[in-house]
Amino acid sequence: MMSPSEPTSLFSNYSVGNVFFDEMFRPDGTPRNACKMLYEALNKFSIEEMQTMQEHAERFFLHEGITFAVYGDDGAQERIIPIDLLPRIVTPKDWRILDRGLRQRLNALNQFLGDIYGAKKILSDGIIPTDLVLGCPQYRPEMRNIQHPHGSFVSICGTDIVRTFDGFMVLEDNLRVPSGVSYMLANRQAVKSSIRNLFRRHRVRKIEHYGQALRQTLVEMSPNNSADPCVALLTPGTYNSAFYEHLFLAREMGIELVQGEDLSVRRGKVFMRTTRGQRQVDVIYRRVDDDFIDPLVFRKDSLLGVPGLFSAYALGNVSLVNAPGTGVADDKSVYAYVPEMIRYYLAEEPILANVETYLCRNPEQLEFVLDNLDKLVVKTVGGSGGYGMLVGPHATVAERAAYADVMRENPTNYIAQPTLDLSCSPCITASGVAPRHVDLRTFVLKGEDIRIVPGAFSRVALREGSLVVNSSQGGGGKDLWVLSK
Repeated sequence: MMSPSEPTSLFSNYSVGNVFFDEMFRPDGTPRNACKMLYEALNKFSIEEMQTMQEHAERFFLHEGITFAVYGDDGAQERIIPIDLLPRIVTPKDWRILDRGLRQRLNALNQFLGDIYGAKKILSDGIIPTDLVLGCPQYRPEMRNIQHPHGSFVSICGTDIVRTFDGFMVLEDNLRVPSGVSYMLANRQAVKSSIRNLFRRHRVRKIEHYGQALRQTLVEMSPNNSADPCVALLTPGTYNSAFYEHLFLAREMGIELVQGEDLSVRRGKVFMRTTRGQRQVDVIYRRVDDDFIDPLVFRKDSLLGVPGLFSAYALGNVSLVNAPGTGVADDKSVYAYVPEMIRYYLAEEPILANVETYLCRNPEQLEFVLDNLDKLVVKTVGGSGGYGMLVGPHATVAERAAYADVMRENPTNYIAQPTLDLSCSPCITASGVAPRHVDLRTFVLKGEDIRIVPGAFSRVALREGSLVVNSSQGGGGKDLWVLSK
């Protein structure tokens, strides 16, 4: 990119082409208008200086104990989540598109959940196949006809956004117990401490109020409309991969962090054990999966939940955020119908497009997928974290053949999507700055109203050429700067 007279430039060896959308540069190698000031400021640093600042940011994560767990054959391993110091910039115009699209999408998903656990009009009208919804493992018949404050079955949504030359697209919605928002906040703190002056000059919109926004959303979900309800965060415990986030968010909101053993149900109400005795709990922000929240209703062997909790919830004496059964709406087969949900419930065209999706439950689409495994990404419909997926172009012939055999045994468990040309963003490497693929996990809150802080967890595929951004698969994160003007 740079002339021979500038061999030590940070971006000397940075390659920009026309295959992937680059978040900082145009295809001709010139910086985008919103990134000019950042590019010019960064170019004043040597590679060694930038790597020193990168190490400062990494030490911040180490000191703060910002970790996640990776599960493998040897059990869970605790790791510091990787951070890349170079921020990703989003213009005010682009953020307005994302903001509007995310609000639209969450409104439709909440109406869908209220419908399928109620009148089921979208099924009787033939918009979505009935067996796809009612046969989904995440569909909970126990949720039928249970009301939720403000119709907010999903109060906390983590939607993953990708960008190509065709624009922004939704890769998936995470509606059960979405994680990662603590990394968004931690990335901001680390970057501000490392390149504070540069941050201030860019007039980046603030995200530090997320904890307050989350608390207000939870307060609004109180079943008794109390102005000062008792709110608690229910965690599976210290061995959970996201325990750091549970602890972080409880501190941010000033609420109690509890485990199942700290709660009990009496006379249809939930009580929390405190040093001052028992206190009734009005709202539980649960980070425990459906199967484990109540052994009397779901998995009988669960030691993480609270016997009688679901009954108290069904009686309207406590709110569970998010509601049980929301997973049916983020099933990857149901995902394919979200644009139709938007048209059906809101009478609007989708602002954010879906990624083209092939449903392997359809025999014709299954055959197409099997014939094109070398070009597609295949996922299990209920999977998350990048586990159990096949990235066809990066798999061997033997791996694709083995995966195809498993797909044929249970085709309804799989969907496939094209291998996307995910956008790239500059990242610091041992040899300088190089492009790496990125996406966005955005966080949308809904109580009485929808709230979106102007930021996201920008996930990065740190391995060269990798398209997998999940932390569990070797990915990391970077700060997202939404500019105020």
